[in-house]
Amino acid sequence: MTHSLTVTNPVTLAAAPGQPEQVHVFDQRSIDAIHAAMAARRPLLLRGEPGIGKSQLARAAAKALGRAFVHHTVDARSESQDLLWRFDAVARLAEAQLAGALKDVGPRFPGVGLHRHIRARLAMCRYLHPGPLWWALNWQDAADQAKRAGFAPPAQRDGGDPNQGVVLLIDEIDKAEPEFPNGLLEALGAGEFLPPERRESVCATEPVPLVVITSNEERALPDAFLRRCLVMHLVLPDDGVKLIAHLADRGRSHFPIATDGILTMAANQLVLDRDAAREARWTSLPGQAEYLDLLRAVLTLAPDDPSRQEAILKSIAPFVLNKRAGAV
Repeated sequence: MTHSLTVTNPVTLAAAPGQPEQVHVFDQRSIDAIHAAMAARRPLLLRGEPGIGKSQLARAAAKALGRAFVHHTVDARSESQDLLWRFDAVARLAEAQLAGALKDVGPRFPGVGLHRHIRARLAMCRYLHPGPLWWALNWQDAADQAKRAGFAPPAQRDGGDPNQGVVLLIDEIDKAEPEFPNGLLEALGAGEFLPPERRESVCATEPVPLVVITSNEERALPDAFLRRCLVMHLVLPDDGVKLIAHLADRGRSHFPIATDGILTMAANQLVLDRDAAREARWTSLPGQAEYLDLLRAVLTLAPDDPSRQEAILKSIAPFVLNKRAGAV
């Protein structure tokens, strides 16, 4: 382990183009889970409702640890091989068609070694793109392959150094079919896999990657997969008073200019809306992400006028917190 996490100041993450910067506050429970996963060399599965900060936790861990960060979002069409490599068949077909044309006109020109050149151009290694797990297990090997295929390594907005290791985020794994997590068991368990047309496997190098996997609980995960993970459940407090205090603390870290009054008022409104959503049997409740969106909007519209902030919060809260048809 090259670094360890501590409960210190909030971690500020670089903003994507057109997006606000993000701030993450580590608690001791999250730190313990990350350290345990790194020590056990097992993936850390984060379970919890949408918007509670699962994905952000992985990226914040990468920055705090000084590691490179690689992100892959799963969808219904994802296959486990996507995490390992991707073969660009379309580009190779285009090259093959061009090579066929060159072969036809070749005799008209003094092109010595034309056939050898075509074979080199159509070699599979030129169209094999390293997947996120390849980068996580062996960054240098992935970089060498990426160079052969003609593209750059994953950008590091937060300045992560792959020499310190990699944090790989596999986001929303519950959106995939059950075969997806099962297909990752061997590569994650053994720390190696063999790409096509390779004689040597891609093997994990030190420091081994921290693999963080998130689930919004939309679909049950296979037992065999769960047994190979450490699992942490991220939950908001059930008690209204504790939830208000929790949200206000998070809001204070994100928006230091906010007054305690507006932080508490926004948190209280969210608690009321969560209770109403729960009574209506909504499967997705407004949560921490919506609370922060509400604060951001209020403070942007009235940055220096607390009294006006309260009026704005009341007028825009329905647009931020109530996202179901028929909500008032």
